[in-house]
Amino acid sequence: MNHPLCDVTDFSIVGPYALRVAFDDGVEQIVNLEPVLYGEMFGPLRELQLFNQVYLDQEVRTLVWPNGADFDPWTLHEWPRFAEALSMRAQAWETA
Repeated sequence: MNHPLCDVTDFSIVGPYALRVAFDDGVEQIVNLEPVLYGEMFGPLRELQLFNQVYLDQEVRTLVWPNGADFDPWTLHEWPRFAEALSMRAQAWETA
């Protein structure tokens, strides 16, 4: 996928499965990840105790979870644009 590069610079948990994410270009997004938490990698994050262990990886400059799950920073940056399609794709993983 060809897209601009950006880095996550900060985040906070603002609700169950919801994060406020700040980027190096000044953009901030509220990202509700609940609709995409399906499948082998992301499904375990439905356990809030694991979800809330999210951290900012200083090397790759994106959000990462202890089980290795992560999201491309650009996907988080453009969340309003991608959320619906990602949700439909993730739910298909659950039924496959």
